[in-house]
Amino acid sequence: MTTTIDLNADMGESFGAWTVGDGVDPGIMPLISSANIAAGFHAGDPSTMLETLRLASRYGVSVGVHPGFRDLVGFGRRPILAAADELVNDVLYQMGALRELARLEGLEVNHFKLHGALFMHAAQDETFAEKLTAALITVAPHLSVYCLAGTALDKAAESVGLSRVHEFYADRDYNDEGSIVFVRNVKRLDPHQVAQKVLRACQEGKVETVSGQQVAVQFQSICIHSDTPGALSLVQAVRESLDNAGINVAAH
Repeated sequence: MTTTIDLNADMGESFGAWTVGDGVDPGIMPLISSANIAAGFHAGDPSTMLETLRLASRYGVSVGVHPGFRDLVGFGRRPILAAADELVNDVLYQMGALRELARLEGLEVNHFKLHGALFMHAAQDETFAEKLTAALITVAPHLSVYCLAGTALDKAAESVGLSRVHEFYADRDYNDEGSIVFVRNVKRLDPHQVAQKVLRACQEGKVETVSGQQVAVQFQSICIHSDTPGALSLVQAVRESLDNAGINVAAH
């Protein structure tokens, strides 16, 4: 039975005049404990990044960098065939940009979470995961790495001594191996069903897969993506469910 849990969301995922999702960041931010802020490659621009940092600061929300593939058109959800070293450089570039803007606001970047197809790539590609974590332990050894338990990134982070935070994905389906089912277009979900799924995962450590099996899940943070249709309703329902169950929501 979980008594304290982190609730995180991917934030600032717009670009200039274009808003991704329902434009609900101001409504979501007061309800979460950790914000993963897009850093310019899959979404985000300097002004959007700064506005999102200020919003997080206003509500005392912990901030993290959310790097993705260099793919604004595809929102970072399309794989890009690139060498591991090039991808590591892209990630560090994005992290540096967010850290400087955070410094301007007197904020610390506390965690690191990859986005979309790059997240899935790091979960499977040992070479990239190892080179990425070797770089992170050098330039940002204090950052917690958000990841799926048991993946290549999780193992690589552990091997170099980086703190890891395992996630549960409230708005994604799971397969029988306990991994999320990657989709480019997420359908609108029922808030009550999502809240019940999260509560069961917290209380019983289990989730129902797309085939109807029950698999164990290990996590310290719950993720709800802000670009999911109806995201604000999902976050509201999950937060209410956690509060009613006496589960404290707090950043790591």
